[in-house]
Amino acid sequence: MDTIDAMDDAPSWIRKTGLSPEHVNGWLVFASPFHLNGEAWLRQWNKAYPGIPAIGGLASGDFSSEQCQVYFNGGVHEEGLVAVALCGDVTLETVVSQGCTPIGESWTITRADRNFILGIGNRPAYSVLMETFDGMSLEERKKSQNNLFVGLAIDEYREELHCGDFLVRNLLGGDPKNGALAVGAYPRAGQTLQFQRRDSETADAELSALLAQARTQLAGRPIYGGCLTVCNGRGSRLFGIPNHDASLVQEQLGCTAITGFFGHGELGPVARQNFLHGYTASLGLFVPKSPLQLR
Repeated sequence: MDTIDAMDDAPSWIRKTGLSPEHVNGWLVFASPFHLNGEAWLRQWNKAYPGIPAIGGLASGDFSSEQCQVYFNGGVHEEGLVAVALCGDVTLETVVSQGCTPIGESWTITRADRNFILGIGNRPAYSVLMETFDGMSLEERKKSQNNLFVGLAIDEYREELHCGDFLVRNLLGGDPKNGALAVGAYPRAGQTLQFQRRDSETADAELSALLAQARTQLAGRPIYGGCLTVCNGRGSRLFGIPNHDASLVQEQLGCTAITGFFGHGELGPVARQNFLHGYTASLGLFVPKSPLQLR
């Protein structure tokens, strides 16, 4: 388990792991949240291993004392991360459910500054948000109160955008005076945005749909097992019952051996790029490579 330096770049990560990208099919990553700049690390990791899925996340520890433990080969560490590579004939198929459904129309961001969206469709961003909210039914508005997020399209050139095509980030606040929206990301002008709603019904429906899609894509390939990282804000807090996400995996994919944990930040790909998420169920399935991949 190597130490993590903020100055590490993509080549240094390849040297530390001893694995070149062409030898890796996927990663399981387990990290401490207290002594690691997750976003900075992930930017370099994605450059080192572009397009290679990574599943796992940040541990939930004692946040009052900023303590947790990461285990590696019998050793106990209070900082750092462990990355496990899947190689050879076993690959990683992923299901990343951010628990949201798009609402209203999709828009183009026309002005942005750092984590502020200033203009949407050449109008004040706050006005577009309020118009979207006011255009919903009374029942939808009730569901959306305190549950609104922003979805940033990973590929704005798609003709149709669905749940899995957005990177969902927190909507931190809005200023009706200057029309700005503060979000938990760094959006850019020209990017496609659609507001999102998260609740137990949409989270259940999205995960169910993504699991059904994964079952179709696997085309009968056996599942050796899986790793499921779930936000500690899901579970009974969101669904009112325990084991919701793990039970749904079993229901959709059969009696499959699953390990995992509740995280304080879940790692998983959206449109072949790895991100750290919140309120997400991130599932990695260990499966044999398809015949096409083995060629």
